Amino acid sequence: MAERTVETGGITLCTESFGDRSDPPVLLIAGLGASMLWWEDGFCRMLAEGGRFVIRYDHRDTGRSVTYQPGRPGYTGADLVGDAARVLDAYEIPAAHVVGVSAGGALAQLLALDHAGRVLSLVLISTSSAVPGDRALPPPTEEFLRFVSTARVDWSDADSVIDYTVAYARVLAGGRRPFDETAARGLVRRDVERAHDFAAARNHDALPDGEHAPGPLSAIAVPTLVLHGTADPMFPLPHGEALAERIPGGRLVALPDAGHGVDRADWATVVPAILAHTA
Repeated sequence: MAERTVETGGITLCTESFGDRSDPPVLLIAGLGASMLWWEDGFCRMLAEGGRFVIRYDHRDTGRSVTYQPGRPGYTGADLVGDAARVLDAYEIPAAHVVGVSAGGALAQLLALDHAGRVLSLVLISTSSAVPGDRALPPPTEEFLRFVSTARVDWSDADSVIDYTVAYARVLAGGRRPFDETAARGLVRRDVERAHDFAAARNHDALPDGEHAPGPLSAIAVPTLVLHGTADPMFPLPHGEALAERIPGGRLVALPDAGHGVDRADWATVVPAILAHTA
């Protein structure tokens, strides 16, 4: 694995690669507010050992990528989509298999619509449609909504941010499996300590909605695999089902009792599924 800071399109993005450059490339896109650390090292190594050249990167305002003043992002969601293409440019990769989780899955869909030639295939994990549809989809669970409406955090205090983020990770896990708080706390602490300014990640919540008008999901013309937990509290399973239905040839694999994100307990299922899909 090799961490590399790249200057691309006038901005600085921190990236890291795993595996052999001669292998098929896989670009990992994290959710909003999440640095590349949320694609855990062990997960990336498993993909690389399966014969893939894996790239993960910090979004703007996370980790060691360009950081803006909290409350003043100075960029749009469309810029985050463009950043994925910029990372590929920095590695001189014409097109890659793209794997996105949560809002990173929405960014991956928009990448496939806006930069179709850059995407070989899509894997969409714990996400929903980036394009509004007709089908009524269920809202987040009551527990999730209660947490986001009542949780308090002092963004100037690292310990407060760590406690809040770990508690949020517990809610996202869905409640049907044991929650490994020690592992979660270790990951969150590394994330906070590594960031230029951990409070800047809040800028992702301030990005305007609706400034981007992509084509319909039916215009996505690459093989698409949807992986979705049956206990996802943010996007209940029908979100994944609808996504697989709307993208031509989309295929859904439900992850029993999995919550939102890529749980270590599911690596043994998720990694082989990605390797098979990107073969």
